[in-house]
Formats: sequence, C-alpha cells, structure tokens
Amino acid sequence: MLNNDRILVADDHEIVRMGMLRIIKQLKPQAHLAEVNDYISLYSAISKDNYDLVILDVNMPNGSFQDAVVFIKLKQPSIKILVFSSQDEQIYAVRYLKLGADGYLNKESSSAKIDQALSAMLSTGRYLSDEVRDAMISASLNGPAKSTPIAALSNRELQIANKLVEGIPLKELSNTLNLHASTISTYKNRLFEKLNIKSIPELVEILKLYKE
Repeated sequence: MLNNDRILVADDHEIVRMGMLRIIKQLKPQAHLAEVNDYISLYSAISKDNYDLVILDVNMPNGSFQDAVVFIKLKQPSIKILVFSSQDEQIYAVRYLKLGADGYLNKESSSAKIDQALSAMLSTGRYLSDEVRDAMISASLNGPAKSTPIAALSNRELQIANKLVEGIPLKELSNTLNLHASTISTYKNRLFEKLNIKSIPELVEILKLYKE
C-alpha cells in the first residue's frame, strides 16, 4: 500500500475531524490529508483536488449525503467513500452502500478497527465490519429479516426522521438539506403516516424500539 494516499475527512464536528486526522497521521505519516466541515466545502475540495478516499460524515450542513455521493462519483469515479457515522450500522450500513458508499465505519470504533477500515478501503476499496458482514450473510442464507416500520421508510424519510429526533427545527432542517420547507413538511407527514404516529416523542420511541 502506498504511503502517499490522498485522504479527505469530511465532518462538521471539529473534535471528530481532529481525532480522525490524528489517527490517520499515526497510521500513514506520508498521507496527504485535507478536511472540510460541510457539504459545500466538500464539493469545492473534490472539484479542486484528487483524492483516493473520502471519509464522510452523513449529517453535515448545506447538503445531503445522496447528492454528495452523486457529485463525488461524477467528479472522481475512482474515489472511494467511507461513511463515518454514529448511526447504528445494523440499520444504516447497507442503505448507504446501496446509495453509493464503499464502506461504513461506526464512530465508536477502536483505533484498531479504524486502521483495519482504512487499510481495506485503500487496498480493496471496500469495508464492512464483521458484524455487518455476518448479518448480510445470515440474511442471504435465511432470507430477509422480519420487516419493521423503519424498513418501510425511504432513505430521505429516515434521514429526516433522525433529524427531527435530534430536535432540529423544520426551518433549519430545510436549510441544511436544501429542501423547501413545504417539502420537509410533506416528508414529515408521510413518515408519520407510515409509522402510524402523531408526534415527535412517538417517533423517538419507535426509532429506539427498532434500533435495538
């Protein structure tokens, strides 16, 4: 594996970026590193420089994960995308892979697992934890798992559901996702109908229930 890999870390939390950059520097001292803190700066970085790997947080301001993946792959088809998120990998990893990501790493992972993920992404272009891989194998052998209300949500609906649970107001959510306020309201009403709920507290409870 080359030591001069070009890696871009995209996360809106400075402490997370600093921690990841420090780990990468220890593992790959010669790597060329860059960082951004929102989707707009991500687009700018991808447009200006070539990268081998983007370590991408999903919930950043000024854009959406889906749009970012399309942009990255159009600009640099060979680039690899490692989602770095605190979301439950059992629920989200396969979703993000289907949207175009090449790997998924939970933010609670140890340094050893981060090393494993980076090595896999830069050598094979793919990474999933053993837990997710085993779950996928089990599903392929035993058939799909029992359907849950969450499974019925689209990726955008699930994204908005998590934002609502975080307490983000509709206006701020509209700006973050670059969607009209009325569109956000439509998504909210639709996911409430699918989950058969009427309030945010109910949404919090149902997401807790089906993330266990």
